[in-house]
Amino acid sequence: MGDPVERLGSEALDSAAAVKTDDLCMEIDPPFQENVATAEDWRKALNKVVPAVVVLRTTATRSFDTESAGSSYATGFIVDKRRGIILTNRHVVKPGPVVAEAMFLNREEVPVHPIYRDPVHDFGFFRYDPGAIQFLNYEEIPLAPEAACVGLEIRVVGNDSGEKVSILAGTLARLDRDAPHYSKDGYNDFNTFYMQAASGTKGGSSGSPVIDWQGRAVALNAGSKSSSASAFFLPLERVVRALRFLQKGSETFVDKWKAVSIPRGTLQVTFLHKGFDETRRLGLKSETEQIVRHASPAGETGMLVVDSVVPGGPGYKNLEPGDVLVRVNGEVITQFLKLETLLDDSVNKNIELQIERGGTSKSLTLLVQDLHSITPDYFFEVSGAVIHPLSYQQARNFRFHCGLVYVAQPGYMLFRAVVPRHSIIKKFAGEEISCIEELISVLSKLSRGARVPLEYISYMDRHRRKSVLVTVDRHEWYAPPQIYTRDDSTGLWIAKPAFQHDSPFLSSGVKDVENLPAQPVSLTSEHACRGHVCEDSNLELVDGVTSMETNCEDHSECVAHNNASDGVVKKRRVEEDLSADGNVVADFSLNDNREAKLEKSSVIQDDMLLDYQGATAAAANASVAERVIEPTLVMFEVHVPPSCMLDGVHSQHFFGTGVIIYHSQDMGLVAVDKNTVAISASDVVLSFAAFPVEIPGEVVFLHPVHNYALISYDPSALGPVGGSVVRAAELLPEPALCRGDSVYLVGLSRSLQATSRKSVVTNPCAALNIGSADSPRYRATNMEVIELDTDFGSTFSGVLTDEQGRVRAIWGSFSTQLKFGCSTSEDHQFVRGIPIYAISQVLDKIVSGANGPPLLINGVKRPMPLVRILEVELYPTLLSKARSFGLSDDWIQALVKKDPVRRQVLRVKGCLAGSKAENLLEQGDMVLAINKEPVTCFRDIENACQALDKSNDNDGKLHLTIFRQGREVELFVGTDVRDGNGTTRAINWCGCIVQDPHSAVRALGFLPEEGHGVYVARWCHGSPVHRYGLYALQWIVEINGKPTPNLDSFLEVTKELEHGEFVRVRTIHLNGKPRVLTLKQDLHYWPTWELRFDPNTALWHRNIIKGLNCRTV
Repeated sequence: MGDPVERLGSEALDSAAAVKTDDLCMEIDPPFQENVATAEDWRKALNKVVPAVVVLRTTATRSFDTESAGSSYATGFIVDKRRGIILTNRHVVKPGPVVAEAMFLNREEVPVHPIYRDPVHDFGFFRYDPGAIQFLNYEEIPLAPEAACVGLEIRVVGNDSGEKVSILAGTLARLDRDAPHYSKDGYNDFNTFYMQAASGTKGGSSGSPVIDWQGRAVALNAGSKSSSASAFFLPLERVVRALRFLQKGSETFVDKWKAVSIPRGTLQVTFLHKGFDETRRLGLKSETEQIVRHASPAGETGMLVVDSVVPGGPGYKNLEPGDVLVRVNGEVITQFLKLETLLDDSVNKNIELQIERGGTSKSLTLLVQDLHSITPDYFFEVSGAVIHPLSYQQARNFRFHCGLVYVAQPGYMLFRAVVPRHSIIKKFAGEEISCIEELISVLSKLSRGARVPLEYISYMDRHRRKSVLVTVDRHEWYAPPQIYTRDDSTGLWIAKPAFQHDSPFLSSGVKDVENLPAQPVSLTSEHACRGHVCEDSNLELVDGVTSMETNCEDHSECVAHNNASDGVVKKRRVEEDLSADGNVVADFSLNDNREAKLEKSSVIQDDMLLDYQGATAAAANASVAERVIEPTLVMFEVHVPPSCMLDGVHSQHFFGTGVIIYHSQDMGLVAVDKNTVAISASDVVLSFAAFPVEIPGEVVFLHPVHNYALISYDPSALGPVGGSVVRAAELLPEPALCRGDSVYLVGLSRSLQATSRKSVVTNPCAALNIGSADSPRYRATNMEVIELDTDFGSTFSGVLTDEQGRVRAIWGSFSTQLKFGCSTSEDHQFVRGIPIYAISQVLDKIVSGANGPPLLINGVKRPMPLVRILEVELYPTLLSKARSFGLSDDWIQALVKKDPVRRQVLRVKGCLAGSKAENLLEQGDMVLAINKEPVTCFRDIENACQALDKSNDNDGKLHLTIFRQGREVELFVGTDVRDGNGTTRAINWCGCIVQDPHSAVRALGFLPEEGHGVYVARWCHGSPVHRYGLYALQWIVEINGKPTPNLDSFLEVTKELEHGEFVRVRTIHLNGKPRVLTLKQDLHYWPTWELRFDPNTALWHRNIIKGLNCRTV
């Protein structure tokens, strides 16, 4: 049996459309009062009220406190026309950075700025410029909290479920309902009564006025219970008080609005109103009850009882749950309103409380704390993480002290370390952390690429600290750390650098190129990795904020999935060598001892080497192949920064197994599948089976067609012992595997131990046919793979070897998408063998010196190979089927003679858009021969392309003989030359990430004629493109009528746009549908920046193109 609270219906904070739970009790409503208003009265009232109700479009630009970054609609209404003050809910105003506009009835839109949000109660105020409204006559809505009574007929006027104007009728049924409970880790109101009515409000009606027939607001709509169509309204007494402070304070302003202080006091105690029957059971004495009833208004049914106390607050260790409040400063208090009035009037003063605890009367003197002092008004942003002092709201939810270092959004650096949202950081880099300033001080001393331990606790497991390793970003994935501080006079959060200019953290990282590895991290505990795992996570991670998701064309079709696990937690124990600290002790008077120590160290290293070699050789029951190949295997852990999830990559976290194919003193290379290392903008960590060490890797080659990537590492990072036991595998590209051949499938288990089994090749040339995903991403095409009779399942990757341990193939992972119906799909993966010949050819070019562009690898520039390919997607067709299409017997015999095993012909499935083969080859063409030589498999075409590179008297064209619609055709088709760098440039404009269209997009066969160089790959939550609906999977072809055919022209156009300017954007979707939309540029929170890979430093660099306080680059 579950908790009854969770089994009852659910409530929703409308703007977030989040399902919440609430504890309801069965009570009989008081009798309704007679309604005397006529239809004409209501018509007059609504005619006056409706023009003063506005639609609020709000965008939380960062996750903060209880709210996540995102965009939503809500409602507000004018309460002061002269000053331009709009009343709405706190969860609409947001506790953190927000950008908002108000839409009036006549479609006039004005920007609004937050001027106050209550720390506890669900109300806040926006302000607009009254002079900006030119064409609408409207009046402010008066607030009349005293008019609320049971039985009062009401109307809720607002933006319900996205409707511009919605008027819902209802009757106030209760005035003393408990404050609704929305979430265990989000915003909740407390220490107040709520009103209840059956008006059935839904998303978007938050902040709507609840009016009576005279056009007065008697309450503020706040939430609803979807299962019973019940709505919950906030009383307006405290709203009226706050509004008066704002009005009084603004009288002194001349030119612009200034921040107004509204006194708010707290004991950090939550009270509930309990009936006298319950207080008696709690031990309330009869004489006390008699006194309270006599001193209270007629009809009083209960008293205030302590429900919870926040640790470290004024009430902590003084008040306990179950205490019954009797008097405050000698006055009997039974209502929330009177208690809160006393507290607000006594900020930083002592008050006297009289309580009864289990029948015993106690008197207490407590200091009333300033509520604003425990409500954070700044945050620290680093690597996409938002960190700030723990607020009173969350301290109450989690039962922690206010002010602790709270992770509102883990961002990238903390996400890599598996630090979840809502965590409390307790220790970092060996130093205790109790406030944000201490965290900033420690972090500023670290250099890029440093790995340090972090300890945190969470409210889900509050009694144990968890320890993880945090890796400081080596590349400039994100902006330098900043501190944002709220400015209530402007409604903005002002950013300033968090570190001094001489901080090691702000160094470019170029110095790290020469000394890439720090002291290697030894792993002594189990390395909790699966054989091959793709960890998907749409946690709200961002540059600046939020999670970047590929989205659909229409906003209504956008569904953000947050169903991913946090991944396999890797529990590591770090053993740090003294030399890792960089502290060298020079003692010249002890040279003899120093030499002796060096000799002893050398002996120890030799012993360790023998131990590791012996351990490998003595593996119990291991085959020869397993013992030979184990020292060459490497476990991969790959993270993709959300700020550059390019090329349609479908996850931020990958695991897999690779094999070392080259190992020398100055360079090591590891081959792995592209479902483990999908794009070059990745952080790669390598764990070696031969030696317990974890070091970074760098992506140096991504094959444009085949499913493999090459990753480099620095052999010196392994140390003398690790460098001796780690070695490269022997590759055996020829002869090719045949059906029935015996091979050994060898990979790594979760504990980094080699696991193997003997298998038989069932199909050495199975052609892949992987369809395009909903969001185009790399998919293996024009490949033949190896199938076995038995394997270890779809998550186990490794290598296929012969009995001597020579590698015949990579056993790699392939990504695909299974589609169910027309609207549902699910990511899947499978494993197959990738013949080693393609990897061997590229390796030979890298080692011997290729003719491609240079790349810095471990401090040495090396020319990288270029790959010539025919950018055509092909698929095999059986010759028996080809005969039915009219292929002649002569060609069938020639193809059978060429390849008696396959007995197939290759057909054209499509040409990549923008390729040299486009418009020459057509879908369905059969490729019979190249240079008069019959062609039967993909490798024949690859060999022909390579032959073009060796020949000096060609123009890069292949002489093809094709069969098209019953006749043979001779064609000269151009080939394309591609590098192995992948996408090396991306631009973030208004929160959308644009890039050149990658090959998976071009494989769809369509590029807009207007220009196709600016492809939207991702978008960010809380950004302008989120607010205005510029989502992924489309090209930006024009901005303000100016064409943007490529990224350079796009930058030139966007540089001219100013902050706050509305921009007209023309897009073309993947399906070819054109669209024009407008959005407002926000350079304050979303500057335009570029991320580019520099092959001269092997680092990704980030440059601000245009920001509010930055010069244009």
